Amino acid sequence: MSELTVAILAGGLATRMQPLTEKKPKVLIDVAGEPFLSHQLRLLKKHGLTKIVLCVGHLGEMIVAKYGNGLEWGVRIDYSFDGEKLLGTGGALIKALPKLGDTFYVIYGDSYLPIDYSKVEDAFTHSNRSALMTVFENNGHFDNSNVRYENGEIINYSKTDRDATMKHIDYGLSLFRSSAFKEYPANTFIDLSEVQNNLCSRGALGGYEVHERFYEIGSPAGLKDLETLLTEAVSARTKRSATE
Repeated sequence: MSELTVAILAGGLATRMQPLTEKKPKVLIDVAGEPFLSHQLRLLKKHGLTKIVLCVGHLGEMIVAKYGNGLEWGVRIDYSFDGEKLLGTGGALIKALPKLGDTFYVIYGDSYLPIDYSKVEDAFTHSNRSALMTVFENNGHFDNSNVRYENGEIINYSKTDRDATMKHIDYGLSLFRSSAFKEYPANTFIDLSEVQNNLCSRGALGGYEVHERFYEIGSPAGLKDLETLLTEAVSARTKRSATE
């Protein structure tokens, strides 16, 4: 079981998923019969990740009311609220730093990533860098590729300035040392990609390639794919329970 905390970025407005997210946060969208966050917590627990900090903003009180301290799901949940203004993915992490420890995972609140998390953590530990980004050879298939990854190294990463050399995509799981954020001001809107870009330019961003596709609920098509995957998983769990 990992000692590291997982920061889940769940504070955005989720405009792409309206009207589903007009009255509830994206992590509470129903997938295969229950809120998405229940599936995400179950997956993290399966991989020994039980210390969770939810970075919340828009309608975050609904998440607290549903999940509380997380004990019902076999995890421990703490919360970090943006406050009066949205801080962006980077700003939210900076505000949450006192709860995250010296080293921590970061995952997006709409990502379902069925990989071996311990291998990612081992790669980060041996990299001796400020951060590590998981990447997937996407070739523009599931979303726009935004990473140039060669010989085990991230050569370039950009969400805005993409080019033909970028065959990989940010998979949605990263690890950071808290020191990666020391140069940034608190309570300011900062996108996490800005932090990652700066680390990459200094050679401080390690890369780890995964080969399992990612799933997400940030788009209607992604939600449909994940619904199919998790409906099959729920069916299999039900059958196992019936025979035990």
